[in-house]
Amino acid sequence: MTIERNFDIPLIASLALKEKQIQQNYRPIIAVHKWFARRPGTLFRGLVLSEFSDEPLSETFFNSNNFPNKTIADPFMGGGTPLIEANRVGCDVLGFDINPMSAWIVREEVERLDLSAYEKASRSLIQCLKNEIGGFYRTDCLLYGDTGVPVKYFLWVKVLQCERCDKDMDLFPGYLLAQNRRHPSNVIICPQCGELNEKESLHPLGQCKSCRAPLRLEGPAKRNRCACPHCGHINTYPRPSDGPPRHRLFAMEYHNARRKSEHSGRFFKKPDQGDLARFAAAGKRWRELEPLFVPDQEILPGDESDRLHRWGYTKYQDLFNDRQLLGLELGCRLIRATNNERVQRALATNLSDLLRYQNMLCRYDAMALKSLDIFSVHGFPVGLIQCESNMIGIANGSGAPVGSGGWKNIIEKYTKAKKYCDMPFETRQKNGHKVILPVRGEWIGEQNNGGPKRRVQIKCISSTRAEIPEQSLDAVFTDPPYFGNVQYAELMDFCYVWLRRLVGESFDGFHQKSTRSPDELTGNETQKRGIQHFAEGLSSVYQRMARALKPGAPLAFTFHHNKMEAYHAVGVAILDAGLVCSSTIPCPAEMGGSIHIHGTGSSIIDTVFVCRVHGTIKRRLLFQAPSELIGLVQDDLVHLTAAGMKPSAGDIRCIVYGHVTRMGIWSLRNQWNTKEPISERLKKFTHAVSSMGNLQDIIRNIAGKPFEQNLLIAEQHQRYEIEDDDAVSF
Repeated sequence: MTIERNFDIPLIASLALKEKQIQQNYRPIIAVHKWFARRPGTLFRGLVLSEFSDEPLSETFFNSNNFPNKTIADPFMGGGTPLIEANRVGCDVLGFDINPMSAWIVREEVERLDLSAYEKASRSLIQCLKNEIGGFYRTDCLLYGDTGVPVKYFLWVKVLQCERCDKDMDLFPGYLLAQNRRHPSNVIICPQCGELNEKESLHPLGQCKSCRAPLRLEGPAKRNRCACPHCGHINTYPRPSDGPPRHRLFAMEYHNARRKSEHSGRFFKKPDQGDLARFAAAGKRWRELEPLFVPDQEILPGDESDRLHRWGYTKYQDLFNDRQLLGLELGCRLIRATNNERVQRALATNLSDLLRYQNMLCRYDAMALKSLDIFSVHGFPVGLIQCESNMIGIANGSGAPVGSGGWKNIIEKYTKAKKYCDMPFETRQKNGHKVILPVRGEWIGEQNNGGPKRRVQIKCISSTRAEIPEQSLDAVFTDPPYFGNVQYAELMDFCYVWLRRLVGESFDGFHQKSTRSPDELTGNETQKRGIQHFAEGLSSVYQRMARALKPGAPLAFTFHHNKMEAYHAVGVAILDAGLVCSSTIPCPAEMGGSIHIHGTGSSIIDTVFVCRVHGTIKRRLLFQAPSELIGLVQDDLVHLTAAGMKPSAGDIRCIVYGHVTRMGIWSLRNQWNTKEPISERLKKFTHAVSSMGNLQDIIRNIAGKPFEQNLLIAEQHQRYEIEDDDAVSF
């Protein structure tokens, strides 16, 4: 069987759709460390099983599989999803990535770990930190008089000195701290005295319970301007010449387990003198230390990091407050003192992942009432209100973490991730309920309980320089870089500078001061990398992979983009490699509610491009007229609808782009000249695609039809498909 014939779109799409809503529940291994835009593990499991198994995918997916004599490569391994799924079913795997953080993370995901030794060391670390700094994360409950209760979140507002009167002002964009979704009341900050007021309704707001000043929702800071409350002068911000922004602690959310049964909702308070004194004491202790592990690297210029420069941040340590720096420094010292080298690496990975919650760029979600980590959007968002999480973490009566962003949270997730390696499972729906199905006999790693070894090679190197014997690979499965200004390397430097300082420079790729590389295949205005750079880089990698593939073996990869231009580069790369695209398969790959997706019109659908040097393609896929293309797209819509989706116009656009890219490759395959300049090859592919008709009209034609009408047309087309399923060789 092959992917083209065996892949089950409704089955995999339905699983991928559910997985992306709560990915850690379906694939706990992703919690080893943050990586960006991970594709669904269910998708790549489906691709591997479709290619190598002779049984229908619906029968093999939830059962144990083993393909010990297969070798799979991923030239853009990122977070490692294709490699993990292939390794899990017995394949040898070979992964490359230019980013040293990728190589570190994938090794941590795959490499075996003595969980009992890890759990013992992690408990010791938490206890030591609790003894050292636990008191800095305590407060007194003013409602019930309880002392020393743990704080979940500290909320800070940026402060600016007035240019005219030199007095400080708070840069509040608004005064609504918490909505009444997960708390009985709305919590409003008094603009006059800072007291927290709980109101069931926002209409009317009324007066502050403390100073009787009128409450309001709108704050003074907006559009980089703020009127001074003392003299009325309009000040502008940010002011990079002033250095890193200053902050003032204005509110806290704490946890009082003793009053859980008698109290309704969360606990909020305005900080008192004791709270301010505790932060001052943490700062004093930090300044008395001689830091060994806090990085002093400067933040390099870049598309994303320049946003930090505009706010006056020049070094990575500027992004943390004194209490955070103290806790992180002490954590690093405890990790370095760990004798077990493998456990030490695991704890170092934990600290690196913890950083995304322990910094002064995190925000507080007023609806969900939780901290949003720095990478909740794929950038460096600098807000006016920042959220500091309890570094140690809080546990409830059963030991489960309360809140987010502490050591307890990170360790619990990491432990679940490594347990999943030993006992992977799948999740399916039965009578409206999720059922966990252990897949006994499968496991992730190099070796399991002294059994046969699997070859796992993870390398921090550009795939263009990878040495792979010709005709040695049974498949290449990958998720290549998204062509756009999403600077994962700039973001990963935030963690890398700490991890490198903690573990040293001897690890693969860690000799580099930054994870950035001029060879990255992303658009980057600062580095002047555009579509030609992307096309040439992708082409170079695909050519190398094509030479390494066994005859007829697939190169299958996921891709989506809002602009057809990016698909031109994909088509050129496939043609340069001497490959033909034999199938394009749609599958959900993003979560529609993601902050960086929701409301943007972007698609959550990836196209899986299945490419081979030789093989067959179904004749019905070789459309000649726009009406035939519309029929193919409507076929895909039926499959996706059966999976539980209602595809958007953005999804339809990406499905259309996938089909026309495949057809462009087919039309040019016998007349392609790789020696032409890249600009000419891109023009040639652009012309081939444009000759297929006005794509925007085709997309509007499909998207403009009532949904039921699209399904009816597609059902009619599918009946034709069953009758005409012959194939054309290439």
